Amino acid sequence: MEYYNYIKSLHLIFVITWFAGLFYIPRLFVYQIEAFHKSSPEKEILGKQLKLMSKRLWFIITWPSAILATVFAVWLMILMPSWFQMGWMHVKLLFVFLLFIYHYKTHIYYKQLQNDEVKVTSSFMRIWNEGATFILFAVVFLVILKSSINWIFGIVGMVVLGVLIMLGFKLYKNIRSKNPEA
Repeated sequence: MEYYNYIKSLHLIFVITWFAGLFYIPRLFVYQIEAFHKSSPEKEILGKQLKLMSKRLWFIITWPSAILATVFAVWLMILMPSWFQMGWMHVKLLFVFLLFIYHYKTHIYYKQLQNDEVKVTSSFMRIWNEGATFILFAVVFLVILKSSINWIFGIVGMVVLGVLIMLGFKLYKNIRSKNPEA
């Protein structure tokens, strides 16, 4: 157990870098989708650069971080099997499962955009970008508070967060309609 804190630290570092990738890649997708609708040569120049940036972020940072965060998480669970008996861990593992689904679906969007298949709007991708935020909030509160959290407060908190994010989108959309360079 003397190396427990090292394993925990490495797990946390790779969770942070995984989320950094998951936060940034949809932003690149937004720019890629918007570039797709521009005229030549801007479309080709931006498209090529954004594809390269996405590829590097996805395969050099995000995927390796996801794999290493998972490896260190499994190692921690082997060191602390009693966590499997705690309610908060069951809920956390549910959110981690949702995170893997989110990551996989983001990978599908990545592949589509790499092949110049634009199947969603940039507005959709801005909203998609917040999926990782909801999962991060839930997991951090579960891990820090070590309880299954009162579901009423948890649900109300998530709804309030969702409303605030949607209001932020509306405000930003209004600002962009008045100033496209914003």
